[in-house]
Amino acid sequence: MSEHDDKRVDKPEKRVEEHGDTRADQRDGSGESRNGLREELPEEVTASVPAARAIPEREPEPEPDSVPGPEPAPAAPESQLTGRQRLVKGLWPPRVSRAQLIVAVLLFGLGFGLAVQVASNSDSDSALRGARQEDLVRILDELDDRTQRLEDEKQGLEKQRDELENSSDQAEEARKQTIEKERQLGILAGTVAAQGPGITMTIEDTKGTVEADMLLDAIQELRAAGAEAIQVNGVRVVAGTYLTDSGKGVAVDGNKINAPFRFKVIGKPQDLEPALNIPGGVVQTLEKEQATVTIERSTKIVVDALRAAKRPDYARSSSQ
Repeated sequence: MSEHDDKRVDKPEKRVEEHGDTRADQRDGSGESRNGLREELPEEVTASVPAARAIPEREPEPEPDSVPGPEPAPAAPESQLTGRQRLVKGLWPPRVSRAQLIVAVLLFGLGFGLAVQVASNSDSDSALRGARQEDLVRILDELDDRTQRLEDEKQGLEKQRDELENSSDQAEEARKQTIEKERQLGILAGTVAAQGPGITMTIEDTKGTVEADMLLDAIQELRAAGAEAIQVNGVRVVAGTYLTDSGKGVAVDGNKINAPFRFKVIGKPQDLEPALNIPGGVVQTLEKEQATVTIERSTKIVVDALRAAKRPDYARSSSQ
């Protein structure tokens, strides 16, 4: 080798010698001379240099406060998913558009309306479903009586028509029918007194729970059963009658009345009384409010409360 090469080799040996002295002093603390260490340097250099290269860099230790969580499981490939897993993956998370949301709201509203309708029909039919056989027979008889009453009225009108057509003196016959019609309308309007068979209904309300709407239901039920004249505590009930609550009592057309409420009704007793006693009807409703209802049939009921005749402001007879 050349002198230049010898110089290049000697330089690393000197550096290694210095490191070797330091290591030797720290490891055993012996008093060996530097000349003895130099003889061992070539072997130490060749063994220590590769070891220094093989040492990897240390990763920073995690902070004591941070706790490593569980590692997430690797996602399964598409080919290994079952049919249920694919279905769940396709449905969740949901991807809903605005049009689909509107359709869903409309369908929900439709279903809710149908449910409410079915529930209301079930409630209205529950009274008849739980009724006894005798009550159902009585309701059917009442319907038959109403049908017969309408048929009789139809026949009466047809008879009047035939009399007008066949009478020799049509003017006199028309005058008689007009007088009779005026009398009937006077009874309905409350301008004339009336008497005839019917019933008397008395409602005792010691608890003060009877309200105007309950009395109005009784009046409507009596009218539907064929009542021709009704009087409540001295007040004539007509087509335009209205009822309101007034303190602890009830006002009929502005006239305050108090319990007991006494109804005088002219009509067919066999139709009026069953109409009030039907299951879920007027009597049962009042009894639920702790009121006492008494119904008496009579062959003669006098309705003598009158209403003043009121001339219409705008309506006039078309025959004038």
